[in-house]
Amino acid sequence: MRRWRQLIIDTWGALAYKPAFQAAAEGRPTKLPGPTGASWVPETDRRRLAAYTVLAAYDSNQAAALLGEDGDDRREYGDASLIVDQTLSHLLGETQQIVVDGAEDSTTAQEREALLREWAQAEQLRMRMQHAERTAVLLGDTVYLLAWSRAKGRPVLKTIDPGFYFPVLPDGALDADEHPDRVHLAWEVPDDAATGRKGILRRVTYELGPLDDGGTRRTYPWSSEPSSVTCYLTDAEWDLDQIDQTGDLDALSLARARFRTNTDGELLNRLDLQLDFIPVIHVPNTINGAEHYGQSSLLSTAQLLDDLAAADTDSQRASATTGSPIIGLSGARLPVDRKTGQPLPVQVEPGMVWPLGDTGHLNTVDTSAQLAELRAYVETLRDRLSVVTRLPGSILGTVRPSEVPSGYALQLSFGPLDAMVRSMRLAREAKYPLLLKMVQRLYQLGGVLPPGDNPQATIAFGAYLPTDLSAALELVARGVQAGVLSLETGVRLLVDAGFPIEDASLEVERIQARASSAAPDRQDSDSAEEADNTTAA
Repeated sequence: MRRWRQLIIDTWGALAYKPAFQAAAEGRPTKLPGPTGASWVPETDRRRLAAYTVLAAYDSNQAAALLGEDGDDRREYGDASLIVDQTLSHLLGETQQIVVDGAEDSTTAQEREALLREWAQAEQLRMRMQHAERTAVLLGDTVYLLAWSRAKGRPVLKTIDPGFYFPVLPDGALDADEHPDRVHLAWEVPDDAATGRKGILRRVTYELGPLDDGGTRRTYPWSSEPSSVTCYLTDAEWDLDQIDQTGDLDALSLARARFRTNTDGELLNRLDLQLDFIPVIHVPNTINGAEHYGQSSLLSTAQLLDDLAAADTDSQRASATTGSPIIGLSGARLPVDRKTGQPLPVQVEPGMVWPLGDTGHLNTVDTSAQLAELRAYVETLRDRLSVVTRLPGSILGTVRPSEVPSGYALQLSFGPLDAMVRSMRLAREAKYPLLLKMVQRLYQLGGVLPPGDNPQATIAFGAYLPTDLSAALELVARGVQAGVLSLETGVRLLVDAGFPIEDASLEVERIQARASSAAPDRQDSDSAEEADNTTAA
């Protein structure tokens, strides 16, 4: 009797057709690796973790492994990885630059911008963003973690696998506007037979709560208003064989836990971090309604990628029969095994000659027509893939630039990509200013920055579409000369167009310095010309 599956419409519903995903989501035995069905994993997170594993399999050309024996010879040629990489490169643009509001006019803002850029270089922010944002594009989510380092004298930044991220959302609602007051980072460490170490579950918890000393209120350097809230850090581990007795992740018994210590020897059991915020930044890949989690750029293409892999496999099989055709022989003298008297297998090799009798025939099966049809079907699927992912064929490599009828037609083909990138950047519009706000507050906590309000800072992504640099330069030059564009705005436009300008404010200062130094030279030239005219008269 057929078992009817319950229809669940959520962020990861596009993968419900996969039996391995469905089994993991329902807590049944599955082929998916990882702790998807572990007892400590909250039931509301099983579908999310299962989806992360399936999507990672697509990225590493291992999605066929989820089909069991039917996928043993399935061909996967990296289409999923190409989609992720191309989406990532256009999302981030050519540059990623920290910009502080008012840096063009305020010395204080310029100094703050210089400090944040120095911090970004020390923490290799661009490299970490590449890693984190690729995870977001692939899985739908990524997570940053900040902490103050006394040894380095600056905030340190880490990227966290979203499969380790378990926020305790208010009332269990996945509301994107809500910031959780309790966040777990949890993962399993498998046992080691060589050392005899047992498998453990490690859980790092950040929690906002009232100060432990009763009614005392604390004034933080970034706020003039006293607060009774602080952030506590707990880092504990449990033996895996005891997890079933202690409950799920948020309800693990601390009586069975072993607490870790930090580099200063402090026990990480409700350690007061002297913060009134949780230094964890969750970045969704898309604007996904009111839900907390984002959507992977591969979700809508999963079945299409499966069909493309199947078509590539069929095409490869057909090419084998076309290159080495099936041959039928009659009336030929074939070699015989002297011991058994049975005909030996016939191998088709170049230069081989078969003697045929008077009524002998040689026939071949021509499969080239079927191969051509399969290749055409593959190209049809790739065109559909371009439409679904909103990546033009010129970006996926299915259309050569010489095949585009005109530059205007090429620009029109970028329309869906432009809309997608703008939407994805909008999903990050509040996240990176929040990250830089936390960085500034940690600098204040460490005594590097003075108390007080911090200026607004963000990370500006550069241009991602081909730009006519000469046309952009001419436009800015005319606008500044006519007085309808300020010099600062003109330089910003050049940065967006892709000119190699690392610091817009510094570039403005250089232009103004050259203009002021050139002014006396022009005056001297005018005076000399006037004197020559007087002498001639």
